[in-house]
Amino acid sequence: MIDYPAALAVALVVQTGSFEKAAKALHVTPSAISQRVKMIEDRLGVSLIERGTPCIATEKGEWLCRHMDHVGMLEKDLIKHMPGLAEAGADPLHRVTLTLATNADSLGTWFLGAVAPFARSTDFLVSIAVDDEDYTADWLHRGRVLAAVTSLAKPVKGCRVTRLGALRYQATASPEFFERYFARGVTPETLARAPALTFSQKDRLQRDWIRRTLGQSVSFPTHWLPSTQGFVDACLAGMGWGMNPAQMVGAHLQAGRLVEILPGRTLDSPLFWQVNRLAADQLADLTRAVVGQASRALIQPSAESDPPEV
Repeated sequence: MIDYPAALAVALVVQTGSFEKAAKALHVTPSAISQRVKMIEDRLGVSLIERGTPCIATEKGEWLCRHMDHVGMLEKDLIKHMPGLAEAGADPLHRVTLTLATNADSLGTWFLGAVAPFARSTDFLVSIAVDDEDYTADWLHRGRVLAAVTSLAKPVKGCRVTRLGALRYQATASPEFFERYFARGVTPETLARAPALTFSQKDRLQRDWIRRTLGQSVSFPTHWLPSTQGFVDACLAGMGWGMNPAQMVGAHLQAGRLVEILPGRTLDSPLFWQVNRLAADQLADLTRAVVGQASRALIQPSAESDPPEV
């Protein structure tokens, strides 16, 4: 049997980042939290928390934390139907935190439009992790999150997947930058000299756009800028060219502050919503909010090509 008070102590240390803050949340001493964590680690024979500033979960600890998320959601649902189970005067502090993952561009454009109404209408808290859309599925696979926006169409083991649509990107730059580097055309030679903008080592959008547009790969100089809004601002400032979400640059293009370096040559990045099956029923309202917002904000495939939920 799982020692749930000890498991809750682990989850709160990870959530708050320290033994002291977890102790305050449970109204006990840090020593008591330390004893509970050590007890469950000794019983399981594994380390659950990497001690540091902040404290973080190990891979096994992540699985235990997600289990506690499931338990919290099930308990919340049970008390809703059987309120007599709730202890009189119980501390309402321990609200369930939903751990989700998404890519930065979705977070910066449409995803909060789904999460915010859900958060306002429930007492769930939300913890959003940001990673490249090609890697958020790994967060699900490792049990670090309950649901994720991902580029992976194949269901992660134990998850349900729903197609959301595609986030459209446009290759943009300032008019001055365009004249400096592309006045004679967008070619492998001009791209090899023009500084681009790259989010991180995982960001392949610029390379994918070049390969799809020109039919070949090109090595190019780049600035590193891990910010969705920063990409737009850097393009406006003439630092480089980059792939920006269409929602964020439409007004700038219309006003002439930015230009497409090759008009009409967009890149659509398909996105999917994957949710842990054990949490899917409890997160049905969130899934509806995400799918509904995506249907309004993303490029939608034709009905013939849209697969059913898996």
